Amino acid sequence: MSLNIYFSGSMRGGRQDVDIYYTIIEQLRNYGKILTEFVADKNETYEKVDDKTIHDKDVSMLEESHCIVAEVTQPSLGVGYEIGRAVAMKKPILCLYRPQEGRLLSGMIRGAHNGTTFIVIDYKVVSEVPDILSKFFSNLTSS
Repeated sequence: MSLNIYFSGSMRGGRQDVDIYYTIIEQLRNYGKILTEFVADKNETYEKVDDKTIHDKDVSMLEESHCIVAEVTQPSLGVGYEIGRAVAMKKPILCLYRPQEGRLLSGMIRGAHNGTTFIVIDYKVVSEVPDILSKFFSNLTSS
């Protein structure tokens, strides 16, 4: 079975990490279909789409997904909302965070880590991500 993967990253909250999103999505392709590849598109702004359409389409993709991988370094209300919806839908979630001096990950995200269905992993460089994904998907497919 090919997995439907929902990748979540900041869109309107800031696009500083779009290159990292692209690299993560490239790695995620090894595990299934990425429903949200547009998150890594440098030209995607959503400016021509109304907010209700964005919401409904993204929630529909969340429902269709088997799991969520979220890059949560760049604070984003949308990413937080998507994670909350995914929790309510009982989807397995992996949050990736790059610690930075003077910034802390939200306690609501870090505190939700339970070691099984909600995983929060810190990483320093994107080259660490393939091993993190391998462990997450290995545990996901063996459960």
